[in-house]
Amino acid sequence: MPVRLTILGSGSAGNCAYVETDETRVLIDAGFSLRQIRQRLATIGRAPENLTGILVTHEHSDHVHSVPMLSEKLHIPVYCNRPTQEAVEYQSKTRLTCRLFTTGASFEVGDITVETFMIPHDAQDPVGFLLRTNAGNIGFLTDLGHTTRLVLERIRPANALVLESNHDVKMLQDCPRRPWSLKQRILGRHGHLSNEAAADAAEQIMSDDLRHLYLGHLSRECNSPELAHRVVSERLQKIGATHVRLELTSQALPCQTLSL
Repeated sequence: MPVRLTILGSGSAGNCAYVETDETRVLIDAGFSLRQIRQRLATIGRAPENLTGILVTHEHSDHVHSVPMLSEKLHIPVYCNRPTQEAVEYQSKTRLTCRLFTTGASFEVGDITVETFMIPHDAQDPVGFLLRTNAGNIGFLTDLGHTTRLVLERIRPANALVLESNHDVKMLQDCPRRPWSLKQRILGRHGHLSNEAAADAAEQIMSDDLRHLYLGHLSRECNSPELAHRVVSERLQKIGATHVRLELTSQALPCQTLSL
């Protein structure tokens, strides 16, 4: 049976993806309201009540907005490390039903093997994920300030990858709505990847096995879908990665479901 990936939405105001195998249905982050997640899952004929679990990368609100409600009201298990659990519980004043992992460890959720690894981002203990299934591997690198050797090694087996392409550096620097302190944070080594940095990461990650590359977490004020796509597409062409299908994610709408 194939593994299916639907990116329900990705951007500065919310991030959530859905992965389904024959036995398992998981969310990767839940940065929208429960109502929004329900509506977006309904577009593919799914409902949050049938989830096997939620995998959480880190505690920022655009990744965990409805995690407490999914845990408390629907009793969906939350898979995260202890620092993330403590941060989400502190923010939400809610106890989570957690199945804790140690960053760097692997664990099973149904028929999915989840590999975790440390990423550089300004959260308590942020992680990236590689989901291994019999049909293919899916990687998630949604928030990171730069790519380390560890990140590159751990994500390289991905057949499909969600990769942050947050901002254009000049647009960010020129943005009148962003205070300088925020610009420094975003541009820092524990902030967010620019389009050029995403292109660099894609080049370093590239393998014959990578077939689908999704650009995620695009800033609405400091980027444009056309610009992000052009920068990364030109780099893929330059290195001869014609086998990779490049896709943009959207804050407002789910992407078309991918079957591996």
